[in-house]
This record gives sequence, C-alpha cells and structure tokens, in this order.
Amino acid sequence: MNLTDTKVSMPRPISAQTKNERVMADKATRALVYAKDPVERLRLLCLQRGATGIIGLGKVFRRSDDNRSGDLSLDEFTNGIRDTGLDLSDDEMVELFGRFDKDGSGTIHYNEFLQAIRPPMSQMRLNLIDRAYAKMDVTGDGVVNLDDLRKVYDVKQHPAYQNGQETEEDILKKFLAKFEQNGSQDGVLTKDEFLDYYSGVSASIDEDLYFDLMMRKAWKL
Repeated sequence: MNLTDTKVSMPRPISAQTKNERVMADKATRALVYAKDPVERLRLLCLQRGATGIIGLGKVFRRSDDNRSGDLSLDEFTNGIRDTGLDLSDDEMVELFGRFDKDGSGTIHYNEFLQAIRPPMSQMRLNLIDRAYAKMDVTGDGVVNLDDLRKVYDVKQHPAYQNGQETEEDILKKFLAKFEQNGSQDGVLTKDEFLDYYSGVSASIDEDLYFDLMMRKAWKL
C-alpha cells in the first residue's frame, strides 16, 4: 500500500495543564475506592471531571437557590447533587447534608458547603487568584462581564479575529464560557465561580512554584 494514498492521523499534542488534569483525575479515581468520608468522596467525584468539576457543582447549587437566600433544604441539596450527575446514595446524601446542618435547622448555606468541597489551597495561591480576578473586575463590583473584558482583553491579536472567523463578542463569550462549563452559562463570572474553577486547577498542580508561574504567565501579574 502506498503511504501517499493514506492519511495518517497523528495524535494532537496536549498541554501541560491538560496532562496535569488527567493525572489528577486518575488519582481521584484511585483514591475514591478507599474514601469513606462523604465530603472527601464528593470532592474526589468532582476532581474526576478535571478543573471544571468544582465549578460545575457550584453553578448547580447557585442556580437552585431561587430566592437567593443562600440556603438549601435537603431536597434542594439532593436535587442539586444529582443534577451534576454525581453518584451518591440516599444515605450518603443525608450524611453529607447533616455534616453542614449543624444546628438541625433543615437548611445549609451552600457557600460554606462549597468552601469545604474545594481542595485546600495555600494563602499564596489564593492571593494569586484574587489578583487575577481583580485585574478583570475593573469596576470592582464583584462580577466580570463582557464590558469588563473589553477593557482588559484586546482580541485584535487573536487569530480568529484577524482572519474574520469570529467577532470580538464571539471571542469574549468563549473566554467567559471557559469558566462556565458543567453549569449554566449566563455570561457573568463571579469571584466565587472564578475561585471554584481555579481550585480545580490548583488541585492538579502539586508545586506552588509551578502554580505561581502558570498564574503570572496566564494573567500577566
């Protein structure tokens, strides 16, 4: 057979971060076999999905809070977790809810819950995440939207803009959507959502020095 008549499909190179996330997902899968604590189990189930696993969970819970009270009942909590596709038994769900319903009121504050689910991060990493978000949130109102991005993200150097494939708005929307995977896409990025996303990224990076370098390079800090 003449090789010139056959198209050989070469594997596409993967980025260092994608490789890190795959390693993290594999580690989470192995650890899940032995994990008994329901909080740890849920964290590992999220990390199996890569960096966006935590942000997906957070978006589901925030969307479930119709009255914006910040609190969830057991039914809302159960529906929220099941909406993400995470597999916990009824007993695990009740035990998990009870860990956070310390006063027995029948409700939990989902932000406190999400803080416990996020993988632990050093203060240095949290400071870098704060600085990156502050750079985007030029108005300081606690949300980042397309207008904020236009002031800090010059798309004119983007290849898709230069060749006419995408408009400025298309590119900016795709940038925001990166932080909105596995959840509702509303075109607005809050500080908590940004933190959810980078808690997943952080979990895939062991060395503080590498995380520091990655953040400074990505956000020009």
